Amino acid sequence: MIIAVASGKGGTGKTTVSTGLFYYLKKYHQDPVQLVDCDVEEPDCHIFLDAEWISGIPVSVSMPEINKEKCTFCGKCKETCAFNAIIMLPAAEFIEVVNDMCHACGACSYVCPEDAIREVSGEIGEINNYRWSVDNDFSEGRIKVGNTLQTRVIRQTLKYLQKEGVVILDAPPGTSCPVVAVVTKADYVVMVTEPTPFGLYDLKLMNETVRQINKKHGVVINKAGLQYDPLYQYLDSQNIPIIGEIPFKREYARFCSEGKILPAEDKKLEETFGRIFESIMNGK
Repeated sequence: MIIAVASGKGGTGKTTVSTGLFYYLKKYHQDPVQLVDCDVEEPDCHIFLDAEWISGIPVSVSMPEINKEKCTFCGKCKETCAFNAIIMLPAAEFIEVVNDMCHACGACSYVCPEDAIREVSGEIGEINNYRWSVDNDFSEGRIKVGNTLQTRVIRQTLKYLQKEGVVILDAPPGTSCPVVAVVTKADYVVMVTEPTPFGLYDLKLMNETVRQINKKHGVVINKAGLQYDPLYQYLDSQNIPIIGEIPFKREYARFCSEGKILPAEDKKLEETFGRIFESIMNGK
């Protein structure tokens, strides 16, 4: 069972739900449970988990390298590059690949008539494996600062999911390609939102994304109690089940700011996360 925890915007409580669900299942679920932080630009689950680092696996891609002695400055590589990652000044006999803009698609080496472009391995990130309780039960993908190939790092991270039990994927915020790469792996998508105009706007985008890829889903409302009726009206109109609500409390904000897992600090929330998981299993 693979559960993706996603949100249309950052700051809604996605990691709060991911780590809370992980904590609850590790405590009460008999099958193996794994948490994977797929927010490779800003992985933060480790802040809440005092886990032991086990190993790191580099993530590399094939980057183009241009042999200037072979290059005739025909410009075919520059014309083909969809990301404007090649700078060429024929008069100065200058050509160079801007690695921070390159998406390692291989198109430039494919079209080069002089065989002047070869591909070399370049490290773009890493996968860190941790032991939180018994085994390698927590992993994170982490991209190198300045790199733009988030989806590549995510896809490599997803290759190391356990084969049995429950896997929780903490997805990146938003609805772009990195998010789609995560939720397409899931059996069920938990959409985390908050009762605010911004929360509703981004939930609509997330809901459209999840439905386009035909994934079963439900909503957890964080900061519940702010009395924003349009959110509940939208959920009702779209037949989206509310599988859990986390109340808006000052002490919960303090727990999160201190890097604490909510159900570990408030036993009432253990029941909340238990109901969330039960709803997921009933709706899968």
